[in-house]
This record gives sequence, C-alpha cells and structure tokens, in this order.
Amino acid sequence: MSRSIDYGNLMHRAMRGLIQDVLNDVRDNGLPGAHHFFITFDTTHPDARLADWLRERYPSEMTVVMQHWFDDLEVTDAGFSVTLNFGDAPENLYVPYDAIETFVDPSVEFGLRFETQEDDEDDGSEADADEIASEDHAEDEKPEADVVSLDSFRK
Repeated sequence: MSRSIDYGNLMHRAMRGLIQDVLNDVRDNGLPGAHHFFITFDTTHPDARLADWLRERYPSEMTVVMQHWFDDLEVTDAGFSVTLNFGDAPENLYVPYDAIETFVDPSVEFGLRFETQEDDEDDGSEADADEIASEDHAEDEKPEADVVSLDSFRK
C-alpha cells in the first residue's frame, strides 16, 4: 500500500489554526485599527448554527462581516460563535472552521480560500497547495479577490 503526504489537508489545518489564532486575539483585544473580516461559510454544514430565517435566506453559503459591532465572540478548537447585527436584529451564529470557504481582511489585502475536493474535480485540476486571495474591494458584503497560487512564490 502506497503512502503519501496529504499536503492539502495539512495546509487547510494550518490555515484554520491561523484563523483561530486571529479570532482569539480579537476576542481578547478587539479589532485593531482598520482590520475587519469577511467570512464566507457553508450554511449547509451539519455543525453550522444560525437562525432559521438566515438559513432560509442563505441556503448554501453566507458572508458575514466582523467590523464595527459584534458581541459574544467565543473561539474553540472546532469553530467560533459570534453575535452579529442583521438589520437591528442581533443573531448568534456558530461557524465550524470546516465550514469556512473564505476568510478575508481587506484592510491589509489578506485572504484565505479553502478549496474543496469537489471544486478540484469540477475544474479537472489537481489539488495544489491552497491559494491566497488578495481582496480588491467588496460588493454586497462579499469580497472579490485576485487569487494567487502559492507555487508562484516558490524558488
């Protein structure tokens, strides 16, 4: 039986650890300066928790913004929960790290995009290391990003 190193899963785990570290710092110290996050996640993930009306409005994915007002940020090894304001209606969400599709901080043009096996099969390409997204601007609370392969930085 042939054994191989699963770089894709190792990279995903490292990227999720980075998100956890960032959220722990925000929980303890608040958002510094102009930092803010656009977090897109899969609302169909079995461990994602959100209000029924939000799940109906966003049946497959949802992008939330953590910027001016958020409350009750709790960070665990499996995910995070936060209360956000949706048109003067505070709602608590739980987002497992495995449900996160993109994590972007446009204030410093930093972003992560998690590729799934289904995405790789759809375009017929092999799974590379993950990609870093550089956020240009946001429309309708969803970032548009230029995606750069990590391979372009290797020597």
